[in-house]
Amino acid sequence: MVEILPYTDEFEEYVRDESRSVGCADSVAFPETEGDVRDVLRELHAQGTPITVQGARSGLAAGAVPYGGCVLNTSRMNCVVGMRRDGDGRFLVRVQPGLSLMELRGMLQKASFDTTGWSPESLAALEQFKAAPAQFFPPDPTEASAALGGVVACNASGSRSYAYGAARPHVTAMRVALADGDMLALHRGEVRAKGRMLALATENGRTLSLKLPSYDMPKAKCASGYYAADDMDAIDLFIGACGTLGVICELELALMPAPAEVWGASCFFPSEAAAIDFTIAVRAALRRATAIEYFDEAALDILRAQKAENQAFAELPELADGARTCVFVELGCDDEETAEAELMALCEQLEACGGDAEDAWVATTDAEREGQRFFRHAVPESVNMLIDQRRRADPSITKLGSDMSVPDERLRDVVAMYRRTLAEGGFQAATWGHIGSNHLHVNILPRSAEEYARGTELFARWAAEVSAMGGAVSAEHGVGKLKAHFLEEMYGAQHIAESARLKCQLDPKGQLGRENLFSEDVLRAALAEV
Repeated sequence: MVEILPYTDEFEEYVRDESRSVGCADSVAFPETEGDVRDVLRELHAQGTPITVQGARSGLAAGAVPYGGCVLNTSRMNCVVGMRRDGDGRFLVRVQPGLSLMELRGMLQKASFDTTGWSPESLAALEQFKAAPAQFFPPDPTEASAALGGVVACNASGSRSYAYGAARPHVTAMRVALADGDMLALHRGEVRAKGRMLALATENGRTLSLKLPSYDMPKAKCASGYYAADDMDAIDLFIGACGTLGVICELELALMPAPAEVWGASCFFPSEAAAIDFTIAVRAALRRATAIEYFDEAALDILRAQKAENQAFAELPELADGARTCVFVELGCDDEETAEAELMALCEQLEACGGDAEDAWVATTDAEREGQRFFRHAVPESVNMLIDQRRRADPSITKLGSDMSVPDERLRDVVAMYRRTLAEGGFQAATWGHIGSNHLHVNILPRSAEEYARGTELFARWAAEVSAMGGAVSAEHGVGKLKAHFLEEMYGAQHIAESARLKCQLDPKGQLGRENLFSEDVLRAALAEV
């Protein structure tokens, strides 16, 4: 049996994540198998100990930050355990939750796996995989070190979600350990709700009759709270649940054939309005766009300063003085002819919206694409460096990054709201992100504790306004602990109470993911009712 270790300073890194939040823990466990997970859960369930499930701790919503109790870290559960090919010809890989996105990508690209323990059927599927066109796993969170269990737990996405969606549609099966160690084996298409009632059978022979929340999900990119819809697939309830319903022990992920040609174009505009016009035009005109990303004037100015002052960013290309905003469009095509036609259509829209096709940066090779990737990732990296410098003077401040989305028809409205309220507050801010999905990361860069406090208040206002537009308070990072109060703004107190009661039906002691999604007060009220 895996040992549950008392917390000491040796485990300090396991009480924090990329949100810069820091928590506390009483104990830590590092399971390597499903059996280890079940043993730990049984012991902790008997004691009623709170449990925080972790992977790579790359999240930005503090979902992996413990507030007491035991840290259950799955990073040692990092194997690919099998492969199959379904009736539609798709390849599907079975993985443990601690495997990183980067590790999976490397294995897929090289068609090389540690096949120890694989079944004959899996080995036969691997031989077919090697003979087939290149395959890939479409979700592409920015942080490639993210563990796949965490990617699924917050329904993460990334820039290519414009074409391929978030993690949810690519998860075909999972094994989930409930808080008491009992298991659920979920396969897409096998069990569906009847209206908003869902019956689940555990491997120990129990039947759980669950009442799903009655809210309507927003018609926008969403990673906010439990997935709930009439007649929904049972597996979708556990995708995006932020570690509050069970512990993911195994995942089956569907792969797709990789596009033969991947081209990228960074298009520059004299204004934000022109960039928005271009985005809307591209969505209508281009069939092969896989990503549409945005960088505002402040983001580009940060890159200009970094290039001038920091040797690590010396390889950034020069930005023309007239380039005030940038929209990056990635094209995924089956052949070069199609890619050329899509690029020509893109250039036509660029010119029509006030840009100059001659100034666009086009990447058609691996080396050119790597240069564009460096440019795009340099923006958040530079902002984090700036905030870390300010934190040395005042440790109480940190970056405030939004993760909200709205329906297509509200893109101009939400951008106008951001600009108006930022100007009213006198904030320094930089904006970038997934404009193709109306999902911008507006980052307030506070210069003092007072600005930080006002910025958090502004984010609460944004949550209310975005919700009123039919949007989501979290589009890809998950709610975790940092946005739990936004979730009530989005769905209302009654629906949050429904969600909390659902959690307590699966986790009757309220042990898993304490303070993820729900406040302690909401959870206590739900526990009293179940």
